[in-house]
Amino acid sequence: MIAGFVAAIAVGTLLLLLPIAASGEPATFMEALFTATSAVCVTGLIVTDTPVFWSGFGEAVILVLIQIGGLGVMTVASLLGVLVSRRLDLSSRLVAAASTRTVSLGDVRRTLVRVVILALVIEAAVATVLAVRFAVAYDETLGRALWHGVFHAVSAYNNAGFALFSLSLIDFVADPWIVLPICLATIVGGLGLPVVLEVLRERVRPARWSVHTKITLLMTTLLLVGGTVFFLVAEWDNAATMGGLDNGGRVLASFTQSAQARTAGFNSVNTGEMHTETWLGTIILMFIGGGSGGTAGGIKVTTFAVLAVVIWSELRGDPDATVFDRRISPATQRQALTLALLGVAIVVLPTLWMTALSPFTVDQILFEVTSAFTTTGLSTGITAQLAWYHQLVLVMLMFIGRLGPITLGTALALRARGRLYRLPESAPIIG
Repeated sequence: MIAGFVAAIAVGTLLLLLPIAASGEPATFMEALFTATSAVCVTGLIVTDTPVFWSGFGEAVILVLIQIGGLGVMTVASLLGVLVSRRLDLSSRLVAAASTRTVSLGDVRRTLVRVVILALVIEAAVATVLAVRFAVAYDETLGRALWHGVFHAVSAYNNAGFALFSLSLIDFVADPWIVLPICLATIVGGLGLPVVLEVLRERVRPARWSVHTKITLLMTTLLLVGGTVFFLVAEWDNAATMGGLDNGGRVLASFTQSAQARTAGFNSVNTGEMHTETWLGTIILMFIGGGSGGTAGGIKVTTFAVLAVVIWSELRGDPDATVFDRRISPATQRQALTLALLGVAIVVLPTLWMTALSPFTVDQILFEVTSAFTTTGLSTGITAQLAWYHQLVLVMLMFIGRLGPITLGTALALRARGRLYRLPESAPIIG
């Protein structure tokens, strides 16, 4: 799996190094490597202005890399679920199947087909709406409208955040026919394949949804609503972002930022001009991310929800952490804690090093590092100004952030083993 992503990045880098890929001077190695990694890892961070620097051939290469990366992530996440289930004994496998409704051993081919069909259907629908809007409201030619529609639909569904406009979606901040389809594709792509398929299969019987699906949908809704309210309050009077919009425009812009912060990376207001406290809230949303098995990054909403339930249960003195009338296993709790703390370490350590060796402030560096690790793509505008070795760190963070949570979660599940004995308990003083 890792070799496959490395190969895709390598091929993409070589293609973007070709003179035909740039509209002017050919790309440098770092520009090509950074862009290819960002596309394959569906991040969206850039060191060049995509519509200005890259030619039509270069944009097509980026589009293909985004599609490969997005489909690859969903396929890998689904098939690793099969790998985990094969390593479990029969009773554990039956329990896992009943509680999560993941793909079974005989569903490998069906899973691959579903991944591709679901992506193509959603991308085609969003591309059609966008193309019509670009042609009718913005007087673009049919060919250019179709190209813009397809590119942004693919970029949105795969949570990539690449745009063919230098200002991303800022020029369309108050146009619901542009930003809402893109947000919808982002949300669906970020839910994860198991959740989307289960909702479609049991759409008239939501009571039969698995705990995983219920947690993902609940947390996604809460974060979307909470994020919208947060951005609305934090940026209401900021003349550089939402201050010049009417009330409806402010709400739409706030919803767009809330949806894109987990973890697509389009922006309809100037991220670099946001208040510092808004950056902090965005960092939190980016770190949480989206659903497991989807194109979103971060530690995932299920990880965050499990930790929240554990904390609440501990505060109440409950012996078990329960959610939706189900008990969360100790192994799942340990896995969530491990993934979250490793994520914090991966963000904090590069931030300390880059802050010490760059002229930028710690909040700017923390924003860029978190955006790279969570494969979000939002930026305060300093990415292109960083030294090459700092950009290389972001390249590594994008790769780790894209594959790390998936492989780590699988590895922790596969390493679970029983013991024939248990050591005596001890209770160190906490707090």
